[in-house]
Amino acid sequence: MSDEPFDEEPAEHHRYRRYLQDLEGVSPAEEAALVATVLRDPVMSMAEAAVNRHLECRASVLLTDLAFTAWGHSMTAVIGDRPFLTRRLREWTLLRAIALDEPWTAEELTTASDWFQRTASAAQIVTSAEVLTLLAERGRTRRVRNAARRRIQLQLQLQLPPNAMVHPRCSSVGETRPTDGL
Repeated sequence: MSDEPFDEEPAEHHRYRRYLQDLEGVSPAEEAALVATVLRDPVMSMAEAAVNRHLECRASVLLTDLAFTAWGHSMTAVIGDRPFLTRRLREWTLLRAIALDEPWTAEELTTASDWFQRTASAAQIVTSAEVLTLLAERGRTRRVRNAARRRIQLQLQLQLPPNAMVHPRCSSVGETRPTDGL
C-alpha cells in the first residue's frame, strides 16, 4: 500500500493544466519554442496529449486562414517523428484541403483515422458531395457512414451550392457564406 494520500493529484496533472494554460496564451512567435518545451516533459503521453489539444484548438481557428500553412510547417518541425502528432497534423491539413476545395485523394480519406472520418462527416465546413459520398459508402464505421448520409440529405434539402459552407457562427443552418475569397 502506498503512503501517499489518495486525494493528491499526480504532479503531471498539474503540469498538464499549466501547459494547456501556457499554450492557450502563447504568442505565434513563441509557440514553437513552447511546444518543444512541453514535448520534453518526462511523461511523454501527457506531453503529447497537451500538444494534441493545442494543435486541435489552433488548427480549428486557422483552418481556412492563409497562416495555416506556415503554422503547420513550424509545428511539423517541432513535433518531429512523433507518430500520433504527425498524423493528427497531417489530418488537419487534409481537412483544410477539403474545406478549401484543394486536391486530396480518396485513399487519404479512406485510410484516415476514425477521428478524422468522424470530424469530416460531421463538420459543417465540409460540404463536398464527393467527400460525403465517399464517407457514406466507404467510411470505416457505421457512425461515420450514417453521419455522412445525413449530411448529404441535409444538403439536398437545403440545396446548398457546392462551394458554400455553413458558417459556425450563423444562427440557422441555412445561412451560408461562399468559400471564395477565404
